[in-house]
Amino acid sequence: MQLSTLEIENAATILKLLGDKTRLTMIKMLDSHDYCVCEFVAIFKTSQPAISQHLRKLKDAGVVGETRRGQWIIYSLNKESEYYQMIQDLLQHLPNQDFKLRELEEQGLRISCD
Repeated sequence: MQLSTLEIENAATILKLLGDKTRLTMIKMLDSHDYCVCEFVAIFKTSQPAISQHLRKLKDAGVVGETRRGQWIIYSLNKESEYYQMIQDLLQHLPNQDFKLRELEEQGLRISCD
């Protein structure tokens, strides 16, 4: 399998986008689970508009996708993105973030969007 080569400009744009600690953490979290905006709000202890802005930037870049389930919008890592392999290469060097989801569940704040 031949890996595609990204344009330097495009790679720089994605790396700049992931240079934000919140967005990088979101991407690492989305690597193992899908999340709702309200879950990110609870985890990051920040406003819904701020979280939505981060997710919009990631979605506009094609890094994340969204699926509607009733009134909920669920975000996931876009495995079809041309940047997916580069992101996976980066994420393998970051610590697992699943503890954030466990903490949310322990606080009774995990949203069941089904």
